[in-house]
Amino acid sequence: MEIRDIFQYEVGKKSRFSSEFQGLCAQIIIDKEDMAQLKMNGGQNVWLENDVGKVVVTARRTEDESHPGLGFMTNRLWSNQLVRVDGVGCLIPEFKAIKVRVSGSNKGVTKLSELLERMRR
Repeated sequence: MEIRDIFQYEVGKKSRFSSEFQGLCAQIIIDKEDMAQLKMNGGQNVWLENDVGKVVVTARRTEDESHPGLGFMTNRLWSNQLVRVDGVGCLIPEFKAIKVRVSGSNKGVTKLSELLERMRR
């Protein structure tokens, strides 16, 4: 599920190319039970992949009540790599219920410049 975040919005008004903006946008918030199953505490990079695309972001652990199987990302270029656009009808992207495979990654977070390059293709 994608959400909007006031913090990344405010930082983005200053610079969308800053490391602070990337840190706020290039992350997924994962349920604490799922993090335990993945043997992660948070702060590690994870590979997110589905039949639409792939991206590396930082995993953060939620302390909220448990919602196994759900993760949250802000609505930015990193999450958009995983969003299907309905090629039929009104071309409205499917921003909710995006299914992805999550695995640990030793790679760095996907850079904004790479995401912009993907859009040019």
